[in-house]
Amino acid sequence: MTTALPRLTRLTFHGPLSASRADAVVRRLAANRPRTVLDIGCGWGELLLRVLAAVPDATGTGVDVNAEDLARARRNAEERGLAHRVEFAEESALGTRRGPADLVLCLGATHALGKAEPPTAEALCELRRLVSDDGRVLVGEGFWERPPTEAELSGMWPGAAAGDHHDLATLLDLAVAAGFRPEWTETASREEWEEFESGYQADLEVWLAAHPGHPSAAETRARLDRHRAQWMSYRGVLGIAYLTLVPERR
Repeated sequence: MTTALPRLTRLTFHGPLSASRADAVVRRLAANRPRTVLDIGCGWGELLLRVLAAVPDATGTGVDVNAEDLARARRNAEERGLAHRVEFAEESALGTRRGPADLVLCLGATHALGKAEPPTAEALCELRRLVSDDGRVLVGEGFWERPPTEAELSGMWPGAAAGDHHDLATLLDLAVAAGFRPEWTETASREEWEEFESGYQADLEVWLAAHPGHPSAAETRARLDRHRAQWMSYRGVLGIAYLTLVPERR
């Protein structure tokens, strides 16, 4: 039997989001007393579960296509006594009929809501469709801290281009054009990025150091080295904005 390699056990959130920022975000979102919460690209649903814990009469739905992450989400919900108030669905979010919800979360998953490249403008319009008129949207979206150089782009993900992301001002303009007003704008810090990227690799780095002759070692080493090089190329260039958006009444 092949032993599964460790995966992402060091991460609380699948993104550059600190516990202190998450606590503040949850307090702000809970103050609106959402009755229904929809999490697009929920992963293991950590933020969704924290919102449900903060709003005892709310129910939630998390949508993702990663079965392993969803299994982790269901285990966490059981352990926290929240399983009766949340559903985790393994399905595409494209054209989803799951809304409207009082609170929609979409952290690092706007690509799941449309086929446009970049997906941001189309996804923001979809998020407006999915949220109730008195609700809130929390979207976590990449933006360029500054224009990337050609050398930096060549070291990022395959096919990386300057048009893959907007700057922060344009991102906010797109949110307004989609029918929102920005209640709160914040961006991930360097420390949050380093905690995330280190945690993303840590399990496998420790495993590799202890198993250099394992049959999977060469492939794992190449993957880790490739990702580290990509991170070093977008470090300080790619940012993540967390926008709390209020829908304008139609």
